[in-house]
Amino acid sequence: MVTSESGFETQAIHAGQQPDPRTGAVVPPIYQVSTYKQDGVGGLREGYEYSRSANPTRRALEECLAALEGGARGFAFASGLAAEDCLLRAACQPGDHVLIPDDAYGGTFRLIARVLAGWGISYHPVRLSDPRAVRSALSERPARLLWAETPTNPLLAIADIAALAQLAHDAGALLVVDNTFASPYLQQPLALGADAVVHSTTKYLGGHSDVIGGALITAPGAQGARGPLEEQVTFLQNATGAVAGPFDAWLTLRGIRTLAVRMDRHTENAARVADMLAAHPAVRTVLYPGLPGHPGHEVAAKQMRGFGGMVSFRLRDGEAAAVAVCGRTQLFTLGESLGGVESLIEHPGRMTHASAAGSPLEVPGDLVRLSVGIETAEDLLEDLRQALG
Repeated sequence: MVTSESGFETQAIHAGQQPDPRTGAVVPPIYQVSTYKQDGVGGLREGYEYSRSANPTRRALEECLAALEGGARGFAFASGLAAEDCLLRAACQPGDHVLIPDDAYGGTFRLIARVLAGWGISYHPVRLSDPRAVRSALSERPARLLWAETPTNPLLAIADIAALAQLAHDAGALLVVDNTFASPYLQQPLALGADAVVHSTTKYLGGHSDVIGGALITAPGAQGARGPLEEQVTFLQNATGAVAGPFDAWLTLRGIRTLAVRMDRHTENAARVADMLAAHPAVRTVLYPGLPGHPGHEVAAKQMRGFGGMVSFRLRDGEAAAVAVCGRTQLFTLGESLGGVESLIEHPGRMTHASAAGSPLEVPGDLVRLSVGIETAEDLLEDLRQALG
């Protein structure tokens, strides 16, 4: 029997994934179905009527996600941004104010600044690694929600989740943490006081660059603008319909089963890459919370099981050098996204964070971001050495 006291690896393999009672299949089936036979009008079998509202394969994933994050309820979406949009609409209403990281993911910034701003949501960027700055922003203008990333994308800043939760709750605000970079294996924001967690399951949870998806997990008792957050998300997920399809949910579940062992290797490889880059003469700065010189190192060590597989660095010779390095790697694939078993390299200013250009969230032009995969570490190091010249 799997319980909340079971180990992470056990829950990742078994939570929501009991053997099929009819056939004994040890892997949940893909219920590739849109509708369900009713036993008389309103006579639903286990509550299933239409797969936008509920689907057995998606429900298995949602139960697993809730178990891994220690949440009350999990919700699976068609993408990470669909999960974010649903959560923001569930937690806020027109006229509300939101605090966001001053180095937030470009897609999150675009959603809030260019979509939800038209719905009446205002926002203010703040350095979340500085509790005094957060306290000041909350006192200057009441906020409905404090949106956090830790580590952030792509500058890998670290915020103290427990401290942010205290500040948010003292001000009557919710704390939401984007836990994509860490994954639930390395970090548990709900246990540290967050009200909800979001993920792009496309990344480490799926882990194989073969599926797009998102997730949202609520803490017990979390309250939105119009009542219990879980109830509001349940309604909006069905009303807006951006749900994960059955095959996408199945692929994500398959990835989750190996999350723990993959994250251990991602972290191990990333640490070696960060050490090599820190000693390379072409590199000006390495941004990796596992390095003792990182300003968030102590906080990350306190609230994370490991420092993750993402490494960013800045080139001494500026933007042209950064773009050139991205074009010279042979094992690191030039591409967007992250968290797959294969290593990726990108130029955030021209790729994933281009939407933040000209805004307070614009990223440095000399920045390169790596998603360090699980290949042989020496091969990754050699590829970066030759790309750096």
